[in-house]
Amino acid sequence: MPGLPSPTEPRSVRFLERVRADLDRLTPQQALREQRDGAVIVDVRTETHRRGGPHIPGSLVIDLTVLPWRLDPDFAWSIPEAVSAEQRWILVCRHGYSTSLAAWNLRQMGLSRATDVIGGFDAWTEAGLPTTTDAPDVRL
Repeated sequence: MPGLPSPTEPRSVRFLERVRADLDRLTPQQALREQRDGAVIVDVRTETHRRGGPHIPGSLVIDLTVLPWRLDPDFAWSIPEAVSAEQRWILVCRHGYSTSLAAWNLRQMGLSRATDVIGGFDAWTEAGLPTTTDAPDVRL
C-alpha cells in the first residue's frame, strides 16, 4: 500500500540515510587530523555513557539539548569557541547515530561545516586513538 513504510526499512532508517547524504562524515582518524588542524570535537554522549570512562583529549562536552545554542556564534550564551558560522564542529556520540541528526540540524541553522564521526566514540577507541581520563571540559 502506498505511503506505508517498508517493514524492512523503518522511517527512522530512511531519514538517517537522507541526513547522512548531506554530511561529510569523518572516520575517527580523519576527525583526529582535523582536530589537530583547528576543528573542535564536541562530545555529546550522555553523562551515563561518559561517567568514569575516557574521553577524547581536547574535546568539549555539551549536552545535545543545548548544543544549537552553545555553538551559535550569534547567541548571547554561546561558548567562546563559537566565533564563526564557518567553525568546523565534529560531533561524537557513543555510536554515531544521534550526532548525524545533530550535525544535520546545525547545518540547517547555518553552521555549514558541522559533521560527525562514523561509528562514534566506540569507533574512536577501537581505532586506538588517544583518550584521557582527565576531567572533561564540560560546557553546559
